[in-house]
Amino acid sequence: MAQSIPDTVDTLLAQYVAGTLPEPVRVLMGAHLELKDSSRIWVRDLEFAAGTALEGMAPEPLTERDRCLDTIFATKSSSEHGLEPAYQPTAGFFPKAIQEFIGFDLDQVPWKTKLPGFKEHIIGNFDGFEASLFWIRPGRAVPAHTHQGTELFLVVDGAYNDTLGRFARGDIAYADATIDHRPIAEPGRPCVGFAVVDAPLKLTGSFRQLIGDLIG
Repeated sequence: MAQSIPDTVDTLLAQYVAGTLPEPVRVLMGAHLELKDSSRIWVRDLEFAAGTALEGMAPEPLTERDRCLDTIFATKSSSEHGLEPAYQPTAGFFPKAIQEFIGFDLDQVPWKTKLPGFKEHIIGNFDGFEASLFWIRPGRAVPAHTHQGTELFLVVDGAYNDTLGRFARGDIAYADATIDHRPIAEPGRPCVGFAVVDAPLKLTGSFRQLIGDLIG
């Protein structure tokens, strides 16, 4: 059974620091940190608070020493979780966290056209979640839909608007079965995003609107 996706960025960042996120969500948050200064500051503060709390805890006898050491050495460091690269400039279009996850950059994405002006590349399934890349033509509307599960969408470049507001480079949008939206890419440049879902979406809206959106 897949782990549930938290519905706030602050909770996601806290779990990122703790190292408890599923792999594709960890990648999404690592990329978000590369793009958002405000979140990097928040993470630093959170790490400092966690370190201070640990220093203030009373020491306890260590039992099962060898097993504990094995667990520590098997745990990924903050740099392996993508935290350190988040503070370094990256070469290429995609943030380093995404480049390392997929193994290539924008010019090598094997896109598949889903609709006119709307392309997708399904990266694969990891820890019960599907990770994908999206390319949306400027001014293009994604057909109205809701979700049978949950979705996290990171805007890597460009921007889009829907009923939840405006989402631009570095922003994360959360959607679930309570959200019915019709994202529209802003004019000027394509909207490119990295998405993680745990269930398929479900088309909504009127038949007339759906036909118009499908034609593009």
